Amino acid sequence: MFYKKKGYPEENEIVLCTVKKILYHSVFVSLDEYEHLEGMIHISEISPGRIRNLRDFVKEEKRIVCKVLSLNREKNQIDLSLRRVGTSMMIQKLSDLKHEEKAEKFLELIGKDLKLNLKQMYEKVGFIAIKEYGSLYIFLQEAVLEKKLITDICEDKKIVDAIYEFIKDKIKPQEVIVSGVFKIMLNNENGIEIIRNVLIKYKKDEGVTITYLGAPRYKIEIISNEYKTAEIILKRILDGITKDIEQNKGIISFEKKKNE
Repeated sequence: MFYKKKGYPEENEIVLCTVKKILYHSVFVSLDEYEHLEGMIHISEISPGRIRNLRDFVKEEKRIVCKVLSLNREKNQIDLSLRRVGTSMMIQKLSDLKHEEKAEKFLELIGKDLKLNLKQMYEKVGFIAIKEYGSLYIFLQEAVLEKKLITDICEDKKIVDAIYEFIKDKIKPQEVIVSGVFKIMLNNENGIEIIRNVLIKYKKDEGVTITYLGAPRYKIEIISNEYKTAEIILKRILDGITKDIEQNKGIISFEKKKNE
């Protein structure tokens, strides 16, 4: 990638590295996201258990995901761990990197149409976007929903229009999901029909899904572009269903699913 972070990573930060040298008891790597930084992985931090040959685990020029254990800025020394990076952490890091590479490619393509190279596009938009949002991809993802975010960091209308017209066809707005489970008890000979009619009213709302899990449980799921909006929709539906069920002398409870 063209963009490189300046300075040093933080302790416990997950970083992308490239293996440069393999010695008997250690591995030296470059920190791909930072300017001119190298780190060292001791053999004890490569993998749990006994290691006979480091080359069974790492190869020169192979990209690996590591965790920063400690750093000494004065000595320019960074100690890393490979074995302390779980599978989910590795997948998330590689996914984030893929998104950033994709966003940088978008910036490059937009620049070509404007007769600007990638360095110039970073100077006009990219560096500020990363400073403000922590990620070029997150910035573009947010800008799909609100063009003003681009104008807030760039005064050149031609560039603003070019970015927005490009990303609105390339980036799908981020979705958030809020969900939970209803328990509805209705001692009425027409109870099932009453519950069905009540729930049907709200299933018609865009982004709302209500499914039957087995008496007396029903799952509701709200999909929106913003968490706050999803919460507002959920509360409105919750209040409405509660009112309708209680008017029919029923009992209702709700348990919201915790966000992972």
